[in-house]
Amino acid sequence: MTIAAKTLTGKTALVTGGSRGIGAATARSLAAAGADVAISYANSSEKAEAVVHDLKALGVRAAAFRADQADGAQSAALVNQVIEQFGRLDILVNNAGVAAYGGIEDASTDQSALDRQWAVNVSGVAATTRAAARVMSEGGRIISVSSTIGKRVPFVGLADYAAGKAALIAYTRGWARDLGAKKITVNAVSPGPIDTDMNPASGPYGDYVKSATALGRYGQPEEVAAAVVFFASPGASYVTGVTLDVDGGQSA
Repeated sequence: MTIAAKTLTGKTALVTGGSRGIGAATARSLAAAGADVAISYANSSEKAEAVVHDLKALGVRAAAFRADQADGAQSAALVNQVIEQFGRLDILVNNAGVAAYGGIEDASTDQSALDRQWAVNVSGVAATTRAAARVMSEGGRIISVSSTIGKRVPFVGLADYAAGKAALIAYTRGWARDLGAKKITVNAVSPGPIDTDMNPASGPYGDYVKSATALGRYGQPEEVAAAVVFFASPGASYVTGVTLDVDGGQSA
């Protein structure tokens, strides 16, 4: 995407889960707006380093740190690593997440996978945000990536995933109140169907999902990233506690 101005020059951002999909697109968009960018990853160091290479090519400082967001201690340590290397943290993008499914009556559901999902998608986000809030100065930005499934559940077996994403929306409102006195804004984006390797437009339900949107298509990661960059920008200084749907009209 093209950013008209370097509105984030001098800022440092951390994008969790920044090695692919929406996270990688967000990292690139923040760098294009002038921010130095740190990303975290859980598994693929090669993908993470490829993103860092792209970020540095945009003329900013960049680094990748390995951290399992299911571990609250690692989440807090991640923030400390960013401070040690970059000297500050102005923007936190809580993007890292996993998906696990299973109906409430399904005896074959992998409960350990559901437990890990909650640890990554909710508890880990809270741990990272708490650590970041302690070191952010006035004017900081916290943006979480939720999902429209946090407000509307279109298929069976999504209850646990939906509950986690709904928790992020509630946290966004609560944290906005908690951090308002420090002039730190807290917002969220709720993507609908976005064409990533986790949810490809070519998947078995692709045609149905497209038909459920007003625009008749999947979104691109860069379109979600654009909303994140807005929330991180000076132009969003009076916007907090908000969740913005980026779903092609799926929720219309």
